[in-house]
Amino acid sequence: MNILEFLAHNIPTILALIATGIFAGILAGLLGVGGGIVIVPVLFFLFQSFGISPETAMVVATATSLATIVPTSISSIRSHHQKGNVDFVLLKRWALFILVGVLAGSWLVTRVDGTWLTTLFGIIATLSALNMLFRTGKSAMFQQLPGTAGQTLMGSSIGFFSSMVGIGGGTLSVPLLTLCNYPAHKAVGTAAAIGLIISLPGALTMLIMGTTPADAPAGTVGLVNFIAFTCIVPLTVLFAPVGASLAAKLDATRLKKVFAIVLLITGLRMLAQLFL
Repeated sequence: MNILEFLAHNIPTILALIATGIFAGILAGLLGVGGGIVIVPVLFFLFQSFGISPETAMVVATATSLATIVPTSISSIRSHHQKGNVDFVLLKRWALFILVGVLAGSWLVTRVDGTWLTTLFGIIATLSALNMLFRTGKSAMFQQLPGTAGQTLMGSSIGFFSSMVGIGGGTLSVPLLTLCNYPAHKAVGTAAAIGLIISLPGALTMLIMGTTPADAPAGTVGLVNFIAFTCIVPLTVLFAPVGASLAAKLDATRLKKVFAIVLLITGLRMLAQLFL
């Protein structure tokens, strides 16, 4: 099958992936949320709509999401670094612990049933949504970051759980850092760099060590779907500035609440699909 025949046979899938890239880019720019928290559930339900099992849909969505985060995080790092919002001292202290967590988590993805990943994502999405709904603007719970042992646990946990559900650093690291009285703007900028430490080794591990499921969507190598990657990445990068422009004109706080409700429903729906 040549490339034209392939495109002709997969037009609905490609159009849906293009829409995913646009949606993820606008939300990233509009609300400052990481693409993974949007891309994973969209791919999870999209792949199933084309007859792929929920287990396969989840592992491929996870790996593909991590792959899309690599180029977008590089662009984000440059932007935040220019504003002086990337804490390289913290990164040097955390990098090894994050990497160890990522390697353990991404290796586990290649070995476990996708049902476990769906459960974990549903829990993380639900907790993230509740955090956005009820902790916005609240004061920090701790006055400073914990000692070496506590920071080791934070870094390795962020790497482990983020790689297992296909998200960058922001979803977990920003709430954890701000709970410890860490400046919010630096937490967001540093999270972009954490996203690269998570996504690059995580995606490579799943690409090289992952065994492609028999019912995986076309274009999947290891656990990474390159058709989705090719459709999503350029559009995410292209439309993030559009979202940022909209953010200047709209009530970002209210929009974030709306997104949190949608994310809450998504997380609960993923859990319901498993248990109901």
